[in-house]
Amino acid sequence: GWRTRSEDLTVATARHEATRLAKHILACDIELAANREQITALVATSDGAHLLDLPGIGAINAAVLIAAWSHDGRIRSEAAFAVLSGTSPLPASSGNTTRHRFNRGGDRRLNRTLSSIALTRMSHHDETRAYVERRRAEGLSNKEIRRCLKRYIARQVYRQLRHAEPLT
Repeated sequence: GWRTRSEDLTVATARHEATRLAKHILACDIELAANREQITALVATSDGAHLLDLPGIGAINAAVLIAAWSHDGRIRSEAAFAVLSGTSPLPASSGNTTRHRFNRGGDRRLNRTLSSIALTRMSHHDETRAYVERRRAEGLSNKEIRRCLKRYIARQVYRQLRHAEPLT
């Protein structure tokens, strides 16, 4: 740190810049941790606090889900929530092959959140891993399995938010 160095200008400038960037990264990490704590507290006091009990859903994902949900009555059905989240299936069949793909419309942030939840469940949730193995044995690709899983998660989240009891 404080010892004197005899370096040429380019090395000294590079060292100074690296030190400045490292300090900035540490400051951003502290800000990020404070932001996460604040979001966790807000989600814990919201009507969607029970989302944190579902596997794969943390405070940030729950906040995105709650923000997309907005209020009871905004989304009229499970299918409407699937369209909003971009997880509604569209036929993509050709010839004798019957397949589906996602509707690419809707809220991309919500769709990314569902993808994050699906990937977390696929790697850490035992029931989901068993489901993935069962579907893989049926001949589905990982992409098709993720599509089915995201649709399932969208249904589960819709039901949780729909039947949430508002805080008084």
